Order: sequence, then C-alpha cells, then structure tokens
Amino acid sequence: MDKNIKITVVGSGYVGMSLSVLLSTKNDVTVLDIDESRVKKINKKISTIADVDIDLYLKEKNLSLLATTKAKKAFSEAKFIVIATPTNYNHKTNYFDTSSVDQLTNDILKVNSNALIIIKSTLPIGHTEQLQKKHGTKSIIFSPEFLREGRALWDNLYPSRIIIGGNCNLSKEFASLLKKCALKSDIETLFIGSKEAESVKLFANTYLSMRVSFFNELDNFCINNNLNTKDVIDGVCLDERIGDYYNNPSFGYGGYCLPKDTKQLVENFGDGPNNLLSSIDISNEARKDFLVKNILQKKPKVVGIYRLVMKNNSDNYRESAVLGLIERIKADTDISILIYEPEIEEKSFKECIVLNDLIEFKNKSEIIVANRRSNDIKDCEEIVFTRDIYQEN
Repeated sequence: MDKNIKITVVGSGYVGMSLSVLLSTKNDVTVLDIDESRVKKINKKISTIADVDIDLYLKEKNLSLLATTKAKKAFSEAKFIVIATPTNYNHKTNYFDTSSVDQLTNDILKVNSNALIIIKSTLPIGHTEQLQKKHGTKSIIFSPEFLREGRALWDNLYPSRIIIGGNCNLSKEFASLLKKCALKSDIETLFIGSKEAESVKLFANTYLSMRVSFFNELDNFCINNNLNTKDVIDGVCLDERIGDYYNNPSFGYGGYCLPKDTKQLVENFGDGPNNLLSSIDISNEARKDFLVKNILQKKPKVVGIYRLVMKNNSDNYRESAVLGLIERIKADTDISILIYEPEIEEKSFKECIVLNDLIEFKNKSEIIVANRRSNDIKDCEEIVFTRDIYQEN
C-alpha cells in the first residue's frame, strides 16, 4: 500500500486522538476539530487527552500528522474519513444525540462522495443503515472502538479485535491499514453488518457495566455480613469461566461510555424482554446509595473527595461515579465537602470547595473518599474510605 494514503479523522478525543496517532505512523493523517486550542496543541505535538503512549509517540515518532479547522480541504483530499465525534446520551429522548454524525456525513458527501466514511462514534443500533439509505450509498460504515481511558493508543496498537460493519473493498483496505499500523500480529478481524457491529459495541460495554455491578454487589454483601471481600472475590475468580480480571470493587461504573451505552442498549430493546440488562443501571445507582449510607454512619462534618476522575492516569470525570456520591451527601446533610482535583482550576465545583494544596486537603478532611487508592493519600490511610481492593483501575 502507498504510504501516503490520506486519512482525515474528525474529532480529537480519546478515539480520534489515539486513532490519528496510530494511523499517522504509516499514512498522512489530518485531524479536523472545531476547537482551535486542540488544533494548536496537536500541531505542537501535544496530546489533547491524558495518555502516556500518545505523549511518547508525539515526542519520539516520525508522524505525518496535521490538525486543522478547515473542513472542506480536509474532506476533499481524503480517501478515508473517520468520524469520532461525541454522541452524548439525551436523557429527554432516551437516545444518543447523533446530530454531529448526521451533519458531518452530509457535509462530507457534498465535498467528497468517493471517500469511505468510517463512523467510530457510538450509535443506536440501525443508525448507520439509516444513513446509507438516506444518502443512497454503501460507503458509510460503522467500526466500533474498544478503548480504555489513559490506554487508548495502547489498545489501538494491541487491539483485542477489529470489527468492520461493512464489506466493500474500501472497508477491507481500511481494516488492513489498522492492522499494518498495529504492533500486534494475527488480529482477529470480523466483517459483519453495520447493525451487528453497532450491537457488538453496545453489548460489549453493557457486559462490562454488568460485571462492575456484579462485583460491587458482592462487595455490598460482604460489608453487610462482615466478610472479607477479597477472599470471596479471589475464590470466585479462580473459576476459569469467570476469570481473574475486571473484578475490583468501586463506587460504580461511570465515565464516557459505559453509562450511556448501557442505557442506549436497553432503549434499543423496545418492548423485548431485557430484565437483566435493565437492572444494571438500577444496581449502579443502588451501589452509590449504599456507600453514602456507610460514609454517613461515620458522622463526619467534613468529607474530602480525592479526585473526581474515574481512575488513575485519567483526565475525565464526566459521569464519574464519585459525582453521584457528592450529590447524595449534599442532598440530605450539612456536611462540608472538599474536593482535591488537579484537573479543576476553579475554586469551587458543584458548590463544593476545591483545594489544590494536597496537604491542606488532607489536614482539613475528617474522612477522605477515594474511588482508587493512591500514593498521594497513603500517609493517611486510617481516614480513607475506598472499596479499592486490588489497586487496579
């Protein structure tokens, strides 16, 4: 293949940034973003997200990577155009907001009808097919990503699988580009229908939500019955069918993907039976209620929240489970809440005081609530409230 294949990636979040860096190792990649500050960062070889591997690649690798805000040129010169813009969950419609994907598809086809449009944004099941019918083309496909925050490039370099929701020649070529740029060999690759690919994405993330909820409910039981949670989890996970992974109790699942994908999948069922899946979100909310009850039993006057981000080495606290705890503590008490979160520059967040001085934060907190343990608070473990058993994200 020609090294100078031109690819445009729209969006520079976790999916867009990691994919752009991956593909720019062997192709000419243009990142299109409406945020000028992000464009400037990328052109200065600075990542828009927290990811150590991306930082390393931008610093040390010879990447053909350019960012711009000019859509027409970015679209007209590309053979492949990847859409990686957010599709936030709309709680009023109970559906993903696909407006950015829809508008971009329309704009791209006006400029370049020969390019293959690859949608990486998460979609409701059947949406890609609707776009194909609307525009009368099969050159719109869906290809899900399965990335972890903070390890997005690593997960592109060593993917668990590549799934392409389309079977045209260009879609096969795009899959080959992904394989060629990855460091892993013998990558399992599936060419399936767009509906099936959309389903894979939602069912995979919903299973992860369910697994988080399962081990959190196990932890609830152990707390209520004065059992050693670690001993129980260790024994359960020795069964090879269950496996010793993704089993660390937490304050609940959160972040950008799991909450919205789980809700969207349940909505896609319509009137179909989904008793198990519809209970996952209920379990996740009940977990927060249960933990707050345990915190309040300690009768603190000042609660410190150590980090809003979901896990270590992350800069994202959207839909963070910790936010649910804060809301519950504030709702029915006069407890003062302090937050230590370096990602926040403001002095307050959700009417809580934000402290940037870690020592001051620890000195003023009667109890420190932390979703994940850290060396930052190792010296005051006696007042730390956490359910982190394995010190893993």
